[in-house]
Amino acid sequence: MEILAFGVQADEQPLIERAFAGHHPVRCLDVFLNEDTAPIAAGHEAISTSVNCDLGPRVLEALAAGGTRMTAQRSTGFNNIDLAVAERLGMTIARVSSYSPYSVAEFAWTLAMAVNRRVVRASTRTRDFDFRLDGLMGRDLHGRTAGVLGTGKIGEAFTRIAHGFGMRLLGWDVVENPACLELGMRYVTKEQLLAESDLVSLHVPLLPQTQHLIDADALKAMKDDAILVNSSRGGLVDTAALVTELRAGRFTGVGLDVYEAEAGLFFLDKSLEAIADDTLARLVTFPNVLVTSHQAYYTREAVGQIVETTVRNVLDYTAGRRSENVLVPRS
Repeated sequence: MEILAFGVQADEQPLIERAFAGHHPVRCLDVFLNEDTAPIAAGHEAISTSVNCDLGPRVLEALAAGGTRMTAQRSTGFNNIDLAVAERLGMTIARVSSYSPYSVAEFAWTLAMAVNRRVVRASTRTRDFDFRLDGLMGRDLHGRTAGVLGTGKIGEAFTRIAHGFGMRLLGWDVVENPACLELGMRYVTKEQLLAESDLVSLHVPLLPQTQHLIDADALKAMKDDAILVNSSRGGLVDTAALVTELRAGRFTGVGLDVYEAEAGLFFLDKSLEAIADDTLARLVTFPNVLVTSHQAYYTREAVGQIVETTVRNVLDYTAGRRSENVLVPRS
């Protein structure tokens, strides 16, 4: 059984090919799954997808018509998959329930420090041999307050780093994490966290109830000089509302590794095209904003774990086994 993998990055391909060797042949494609590319999967019982692939109703129906019965998504998030339609079609859906939390937590801190210390602006200047310090002043984070929205494995890893910086720790989640409590974290309401935090970092999944968790009201509740970091899912932040606040001169810095309308943009080279997304085009013009292309997870360790789990998910499917990674079981 040949596995067809969509949306494979160049660095990812050799890892996927080595992991599947001796199990199933695999064909890697750099194109993303959508309505136009779904016919490529015809005749493939199992496929693998990335988080920016489209697995909405029309795509799932096209896959099912072509004989696809199993999709192994190479990510933790699955908001791009219509699970109800997949179940109706009898299609098995699996994901990667966990991988290195340090990859994302460390990158979230990379974004926070980069915007705080104006690293991108400084690097751009020195390339032009401009060594002035004007406009590059940051601030110590020691003694300031870090607000962590979502204290699961990644949020906990982020909290440990914040503790190392000597920061006061505030948390918000439906369940308190004992490890974070041991570090001195105090759980508060979202409103209190936003009002008191100098640094706010998002580590919650994108669900209907967390869509635009950081909306216009939440942004207004934050300190004018706060730093906001989102390395989780783009839909957690109302980007149009964020642009409005940035235009008003608010926030020391904003670091975004994800964007709510990133599908069709991120992971692709759009450098020679006009970007029709006015919100994104405006967002990247602010000097205190740093946008990266959903790369927080992109370490050798994390990608290696993602690929290994994906292979196990396919092997479990062929053997009729079920694991914690299965979102829609085999019918």
